[in-house]
Amino acid sequence: MTPTTLSAEQRAHAQRNLPRYTSYPTALAFDDTQSDLARGWFSSTRPQDRLSVYTHVPFCRRLCWYCGCHTTIAPTYDRVGAYVDVLTREVDLVAEALGEHDGLAHLHFGGGSPNALRPADFIALVDRIKRAFNVRPGAEIAAELDPGLLSEAFVDAAGAAGVTRASLGVQTFDPDVQAKVNRIQPLEQVARAVERLRGVGVDAINFDLMYGLPGQTPENVYASARLAAQLAPDRVAVFGYAHVPWMKKHQVMIRQADLADIDGRWAQAEAADAALTEFGYVRIGLDHYALPSDSLSQAAAEGRLRRNFQGYTDDPAPVLVPIGPSSIGQFREGFVQNFVPTDQWAARVSQGELPLNRGLAIDDEDRLRAAVIERLMCDLRVDVASVCRAHGFAEDHLAASLDAAEALAPSGLCQRDGAVVSIPESARRLMRVAAAAFDARLPQTASRHAKAV
Repeated sequence: MTPTTLSAEQRAHAQRNLPRYTSYPTALAFDDTQSDLARGWFSSTRPQDRLSVYTHVPFCRRLCWYCGCHTTIAPTYDRVGAYVDVLTREVDLVAEALGEHDGLAHLHFGGGSPNALRPADFIALVDRIKRAFNVRPGAEIAAELDPGLLSEAFVDAAGAAGVTRASLGVQTFDPDVQAKVNRIQPLEQVARAVERLRGVGVDAINFDLMYGLPGQTPENVYASARLAAQLAPDRVAVFGYAHVPWMKKHQVMIRQADLADIDGRWAQAEAADAALTEFGYVRIGLDHYALPSDSLSQAAAEGRLRRNFQGYTDDPAPVLVPIGPSSIGQFREGFVQNFVPTDQWAARVSQGELPLNRGLAIDDEDRLRAAVIERLMCDLRVDVASVCRAHGFAEDHLAASLDAAEALAPSGLCQRDGAVVSIPESARRLMRVAAAAFDARLPQTASRHAKAV
């Protein structure tokens, strides 16, 4: 295992604050003055539009010190139960607000930890959403789960509810690192969770791994990734820890002195890559891996890979419906986001209103740049002139952005051949730098984003 090192120029780019480009424009561009406009977009769905629904559960039963999610620890279940009641009401409000559509093709539960819900509440909620949005045959139903607190009863509930894919927050198997981030979950416990989930019919398993956590080294990241691969999850995501204690106060429990510098983070990410590819996993975009048999690998090979707020996906649904506080939705006209504070979200729902707080109407220029950035993030290659033509623009409309991308070539971050921009395999982890060349809004928002590596 010999990690590639960064050049001085690459190191400088790796320390830039850049979006992850799960959307374009990014969420930082959303405006609270556009939420009223966004309410009208729900009714504009068309009969041929399939729906993807994201449902947020902002509760956990333990607080992991690295966490950057919108979540909280409820001292009793009363608060969680009350939340489920409001969430159910929101499902009905949204279903009433939508125009005609072609049914629910993808349902994703995120958090927080959806297994903070009681099993019976989870089953009832899934059933309510299926009925409200007319679930399609073969729809994917996915849930992010905390494997360290995954009860046998909840596993049974996942099977009964028809969950088809579970994403387990593994992060690391190293016991010392687990102790430093307050997330203890031995290998045997995770292995048992995988076995039980598959046993009740949840056939597709995802793992989330992390690098950059306190106490991590290339060696223990490599070892954790190998252990993860031995459990044969269908997909693995490898995310870099973002240390932002000024935004997430609990991160003060992590000492800056225990964190690797940018070269160390790069070496850790390379170590995870080495372990997963040794086990036959296919690299997917920026930070995902999948078995060759998985639909994500097939989508990538066929140029059908997409990128949305849940990361890389093969979900082609054109409408993303938000349910729960902080949830983000996407319509043909633009983006919407619910209130983030749970009490404000609940107050709006209780008044019979969609709990929208922010939105952003997009224009043809945004759609063009979004298409270029998505293809670069998904395929590591984009024919900019072709995309311009497809969107009704002159082939040279993004000439300035092409020049900005070409300026990255001496650093080895991308290559330009006419209007075609490609990212070398060695620069895959820095693809956000090349994508940023096509971001017309970056100067106003760059300082708020996480480091590129």
